Amino acid sequence: MIHKNVDEAKKSQQPQNDAAKQQAEMDAMIKDNLAKIKNKIFVLSGKGGVGKSSVSANLAATLAKKGYKTGLMDVDVHGPSIAQMFNITELLDIAPDSKQLLPRQINENLTVVSVQALMQDKDQAVIWRGPAKTGIIKQFVGSVAWGTLDYLVIDAPPGTGDEPLTVVQTIPDAKGIIVTTPQEVALADIRKSISFCKTVKMETLGVLENMAGFTCPHCNKHIDLFKSGGGKKTAKAQGLNFLGSIPFDTRVVESGDEGVPMMMYEAPGPFKDAFEKVVENIIKQFEG
Repeated sequence: MIHKNVDEAKKSQQPQNDAAKQQAEMDAMIKDNLAKIKNKIFVLSGKGGVGKSSVSANLAATLAKKGYKTGLMDVDVHGPSIAQMFNITELLDIAPDSKQLLPRQINENLTVVSVQALMQDKDQAVIWRGPAKTGIIKQFVGSVAWGTLDYLVIDAPPGTGDEPLTVVQTIPDAKGIIVTTPQEVALADIRKSISFCKTVKMETLGVLENMAGFTCPHCNKHIDLFKSGGGKKTAKAQGLNFLGSIPFDTRVVESGDEGVPMMMYEAPGPFKDAFEKVVENIIKQFEG
């Protein structure tokens, strides 16, 4: 573009300079925040409906219960579930000094941030294109006062689109957990997630098989609702760790609706025992 004079040229350049300055400031905030977070876990799946958010919520709750300072970041922009699972009903606050967003404090060791906690109306649809989604994810990393954490768990939407790619680019040292159910229709999609991880060179902690069986409360008979063993076979075929199988439990549904993840309950049972083993397998990979 040819400008009439020097003053006009300077004015046209100003918005570009401002945008570049804002981007540099955000990049610096992201770098500063990530330096305080020791381990980052990215929970993903190529298919919806496999219980990925439930896994993320219970993983974060279990890590916190074990004494680890843990953050949970929900970047499922269009279908956030984490706020409901932790009964977060109010908008997040802003720190008066730093102007950073304050994550919701669930207990002494667990803080949570979700897109849902930024909405006045929980039923409001988020109608955003890629750049807006990219921007909010970067803000969740850089503009939230996470503080010093042992673990940050990131709950992503299903698929391999804008949100997962932005997480990988913004948090390059995040390590993935791929959630599936045992049936082939789900396994076909998680193989795409495995391919995604390999393509973007993200280290994968392993495959977790969810809803891998159900014990009838009336006759105690074990029922394979979605077949069994598919997750383990897929992990082996792809050269990945198999983190374990989590049984279906109706109390997980109830706990999610009540806003208290299952792993926060004290009552033992097959679900809790299996999930504890999965978390132990994850921790071993970080701590040796």
